Amino acid sequence: MERIALVLGASGGVGGETARALLGKGWRVRGLVRQLRPGLDPRIDWREGDAMVRADVLAAAQGVSALVHAVNPPGYLEWDKRVLPMLENSIEAARANDARLALPGTIYNYDPAQTPVAHPDSPQAPGTRKGGIRKEMEARIEASGVRGLILRAGDYYGPRPGNSWLSQGMITPGKLVTRVTNPGRKGVGHAWAYLPDVGEAFARLLDREAELPRFARFHFAGHWDPDGSAFPAAIAEAGGRKARQVRLPWALLPLAALFNPTIRELLEMRPFWNHPVRLDNRALVAFLGEEPHTPLAESLRITLAALGCS
Repeated sequence: MERIALVLGASGGVGGETARALLGKGWRVRGLVRQLRPGLDPRIDWREGDAMVRADVLAAAQGVSALVHAVNPPGYLEWDKRVLPMLENSIEAARANDARLALPGTIYNYDPAQTPVAHPDSPQAPGTRKGGIRKEMEARIEASGVRGLILRAGDYYGPRPGNSWLSQGMITPGKLVTRVTNPGRKGVGHAWAYLPDVGEAFARLLDREAELPRFARFHFAGHWDPDGSAFPAAIAEAGGRKARQVRLPWALLPLAALFNPTIRELLEMRPFWNHPVRLDNRALVAFLGEEPHTPLAESLRITLAALGCS
């Protein structure tokens, strides 16, 4: 029986990597984009439409057995006005096709000061606007009654990162790595997730649809930096030169945030750099047998090459 998945956000980071992983497992994959353009992966059946328009999502989702909701407003623009309406369209499309709705989750659902280790069922008490929206997204999927799949992970990075700390706050894409900006407080651990590994985990989970509970939550551990210095040091080493590390000047960001929505969103996430939140992946490993895992040095070499930094 042919398996078809619709990936919203298939031209982006986690959506694109999930689409590629699904293709590798024999799925037919559709992608929804607002405008068809050169350079899109020719293996994907691209449909023109807008994730904010329910009719477009419903039309693209006809006959699918899985729907991956990995779309976000670019540059965090109108996050509070667009995120939940887009999700509601995906919920309706999943319901119309009795499809599994998969959502990439984050650590932002948690209070970092109270959750040093997060389990899939740990209490969610977000202290940020973005975290509150993330919690509401998961709650709406669960309350809708559709078959749901949540895979939470730490901060994303990879060859096609979209909005990421690495590419927007730590290095400069298109330039050799001579300096790495470290946003973390000294001694505070941080969770990182390599996007191709996350996409592979989603594909393996969707491949075993019949074994999943109706609403499934898993945590993806990824690469854990135990003291906040290992990941920046690995970036510098992967860049192939002696790059110096500098601390992010958090005190200067509020002024810049007045004029830059991306900086405003990054500033809101400061508590996650002041407190560690490590994701417990034992349920994922028990279900899949292992968590997809690319060695850190290799993942950073690939990422920096794709970003034009090596």
